[in-house]
Amino acid sequence: MTDKAMIVRIAAKGDGVSETGAHVARAVPGDSVSVDGTVNPGPHHISPVCGHFGTCGGCQLQHGDDEVLSRFVRERVVNAATGQSLKIGELLPEHLSPPGSRRRAGLHAQKTRGGATIGYREGGSHTLVDLAQCPVLDPKLASLIEPLRDFVGGHGPKGNVDLALTVCDQGIDVGLSHFPLEGLEATETALEFARSNGLARMTIDQGYGPETIWEPEPVTITLSGLPVGLPANAFLQATPDAEALMIADASQWLGEARIVADLFSGLGTFAFALAKAGKGKTKVLAAEADQSAHLACKAASARTGGRVVSLHRDLFRNPLQAAELNRFDAVLLDPPRAGARSQIAQIAESTLSRVVYISCNPSSWARDGAVLAEAGFKLKRLRPVGQFRWSTHVELVSLFER
Repeated sequence: MTDKAMIVRIAAKGDGVSETGAHVARAVPGDSVSVDGTVNPGPHHISPVCGHFGTCGGCQLQHGDDEVLSRFVRERVVNAATGQSLKIGELLPEHLSPPGSRRRAGLHAQKTRGGATIGYREGGSHTLVDLAQCPVLDPKLASLIEPLRDFVGGHGPKGNVDLALTVCDQGIDVGLSHFPLEGLEATETALEFARSNGLARMTIDQGYGPETIWEPEPVTITLSGLPVGLPANAFLQATPDAEALMIADASQWLGEARIVADLFSGLGTFAFALAKAGKGKTKVLAAEADQSAHLACKAASARTGGRVVSLHRDLFRNPLQAAELNRFDAVLLDPPRAGARSQIAQIAESTLSRVVYISCNPSSWARDGAVLAEAGFKLKRLRPVGQFRWSTHVELVSLFER
């Protein structure tokens, strides 16, 4: 009988799991655990690259090497599929986004007596971690942390401030929430901060929605070569590399389709890509509930020569019906974490034979996939995607056919 237990896998929330089923914090496959709970590092256990690891709630897996990360991403997706009895046709290599590639981030700040604390929250707590570094962020975002700390410390309110940072075509878009601007001096100070830091845009939400106070030229994000207006707080894929890979997979799998419905289309990330991949022969309906994203997509679609048509529609309350879906050669959907239960039910009742499903939640994806399987679809291809490096957040791109 050995006095050590081997770690064989990582659980969904990041703990190592031993061969006996015990959960062990900060352990990865290949480690062993002594009877007193001491973790003995194995060949895949590495030193975290960030000094905040273990306190900051942003990352859970910096103590594992790329082999550990890849396995975790792969197993999260595969286990979700097998848990719903989905048979995987072809499991494609998983993708990991590199360090320094995150182009958007949500931070928090709190004014203190000596300045301000800015960062993420501790795991399971409201306490802020005062960031000195963040190796997941695009360096352009990371370089703005110190200026923002000084700005909030000198001019911020007493309460909590939320910050949304995004890399766009013109530079960095900064959104501040719960940040009242009282008087001309406060407004001028904010404008000077935006000007001196070369911001693309600065918005302030004082409880009535984001108001733009600085935007020298219209802010855009380029999607498949097309500049698209970027509304404040709009959704973007977290890393350009993961976005490019998912676009490439979807374009290859739907390359022959001539009429495609892109559901939960957002700004048109996939709609514009599919229309471009079709070389003028593919038309795409881009359906989205968020009005600002829909209007941005609609404005940009006017420059596609009719290849992309934008539709404002809440697909949770009013999904495309089976009779409507029957007009399309294929469907692509990229719903929020909750999945697309109502829309999937209509797809199952339709005559559609090809569906590309992109998901940020393997569990809801597998649930919806089981409905498709019952309707005669088969999971032909599946690629796990780890674009939130060192975190337990896993995404995927998949192809269903019948």
